[in-house]
Amino acid sequence: MKKAPIQKITAKAGAKASGKATSKAVAKTAVKTTPAAGIIYSIAAADLAGHMFKVTLTVKAPAAIGQVFALPAWIPGSYMIREFSRNIVSIRAESDGKAVALTKLDKHSWQAAPCKGPLTVEYDVYAWDLSVRAAHLDQNHGFFNGTSVFLRVLGQEAEPHEVHIVQPKDAACKTWKVATTLPELKAKRYGFGSYQAANYDELIDHPVEMGDFALATFTAHGVPHDIVVTGKVPNLDLARLCRDLKAICETQIAFFEPKTKKAPMDRYVFMTMAVGDGYGGLEHRASTALICARADLPTTASTSTEIGDGYLKFLGLCSHEYFHTWNVKRIKPAAFAPYNLQAESYSPLLWLFEGFTSYYDDLMLVRAGLIDEAAYFKLLGKTVNSVLRGSGRTKQSVADSSFDAWGKYYRQDENAPNAIVSYYTKGSLIALAFDLTLRSKTNGEKSLDDVMQALWQRYGRDFYKGKARGVTPAEVEALFDEVSGTRMKPFFERYIRGTDDVPLARLLAPFGVKYSDARKAEKASLDVNLGRDGNDAKLAQVHQGGAAHVAGLSAGDVLVAVDGLRVTGNPANLDTLLGRYAVGARVAIHAFRRDELMTFVAVLQGDRVPGVSLALLPAPKKATGPKRPSAA
Repeated sequence: MKKAPIQKITAKAGAKASGKATSKAVAKTAVKTTPAAGIIYSIAAADLAGHMFKVTLTVKAPAAIGQVFALPAWIPGSYMIREFSRNIVSIRAESDGKAVALTKLDKHSWQAAPCKGPLTVEYDVYAWDLSVRAAHLDQNHGFFNGTSVFLRVLGQEAEPHEVHIVQPKDAACKTWKVATTLPELKAKRYGFGSYQAANYDELIDHPVEMGDFALATFTAHGVPHDIVVTGKVPNLDLARLCRDLKAICETQIAFFEPKTKKAPMDRYVFMTMAVGDGYGGLEHRASTALICARADLPTTASTSTEIGDGYLKFLGLCSHEYFHTWNVKRIKPAAFAPYNLQAESYSPLLWLFEGFTSYYDDLMLVRAGLIDEAAYFKLLGKTVNSVLRGSGRTKQSVADSSFDAWGKYYRQDENAPNAIVSYYTKGSLIALAFDLTLRSKTNGEKSLDDVMQALWQRYGRDFYKGKARGVTPAEVEALFDEVSGTRMKPFFERYIRGTDDVPLARLLAPFGVKYSDARKAEKASLDVNLGRDGNDAKLAQVHQGGAAHVAGLSAGDVLVAVDGLRVTGNPANLDTLLGRYAVGARVAIHAFRRDELMTFVAVLQGDRVPGVSLALLPAPKKATGPKRPSAA
């Protein structure tokens, strides 16, 4: 039976990846040695229990008027000012055995008094942020991003940099290894010792993990890829991780380079911290730092070949961060080329770099053969529902959401659903709408794949080869016009610079996909999101226009009773209580606001939670709709 045209959207970008996984590290490969570094760092885990790194920075030729140093205020990929310098506990400088005065210029910067050099700066960094963004150190492992620990030598950022990673003296750390994609200088692969970077930008784009981590290696189109897992994970199935990640990586490499299948890096590392409950990732040019729940990782104790929800979430995260290897690490917005690491770098294009990546992350799981289309449409339906849930989407465009990420998206409060839209989730729906629109306008001859490949060829492929230029908003729009053969300005005005919902039902219909919304309008609701305060139900978010909002309830209120019956911290309890009332009923609600008991009267509304689902209709005997293009 001929497949419906929509299946081209999820079609593989090449043959399914295969190959044998191995737990052995790849042998050390030859690296291109940079010129002798004039800037040398040494970083040591000085106090494991105190979570303190000691960093020594030597500058061979400091500026004659007094060398200025600064620690970045943010880390690329996470768009919020984090003021990493607050973690510098102490700092001192010397030259030729004599103390050199340091003057603090602002919260990020210091200036050393003039000296002939070499100048040495020694400082202690507190590392107790268990995330992918900063630095963390204890008796079990050490992790750091360069933006958290390496002072920038202003005026010498383009010079070669060298880093000596010192093995901790503690007996328990004798078996520790080092995982990083920094090129080795004198260190052996996975060993302590000296590493190098061509410049400061490269230095901070290779995070470092130290500890007794699990390690496995696979190759994707000839490039070694390592999986590093830190944290206790009983019966971790590394072979399955290798097999599944290999499929994802080879699919993405072939997507951007269908002819050569050449990856943009010589080596890649998935650096994963497994915890009881956690989720997140941060992309780098040849690696990614991940954090996940250990329960989401595959286990050898299971004989099932099915991908559970937790493992699917982890694979989607890996796919997302790996896609960033091209889209944002090399194809960059002009505002990030180069980065201004001391202040916000505003761009209205995060819907393209994060939203489109969010579209392709799950799509690549289908093309890699890891999930089927039914599973993909289920994931897509969840995204649609999350976007439609908040009224903020009617007030903020994804272009504005991108620009305001620094102050709004990364600083969300209880009113966020009513005030902002996510450039991740709505951006992914815009990508889908773009894809469907291009296929329809070109009768299936062009798709969003062609746009991404054009962006790669023009702006990304040579970014680290002397042609570091980012793309502007005008160039993005012009490229869509070029690929589609028509003016896409109305689309940009309505859905990117405007706040209209993308008409997915209409766009999907010609491709044989049914869009349904089965929201339970007959179900009585307060239209709130609940949290917990001990055993009590605390309102986490109150949706604008909902029954709770109209009644006067606010986020932070602790519900006590509905018509005299107690409300507990179990979300099902409130649903059960409200389930005895019809839409339009008036109920008395008692709640604490701070320490004051208040009474409200709410008129219950029909449940406004979206219930969108997508399904591929049976293929007609004679396929209709846009012509199915050849496999990309």
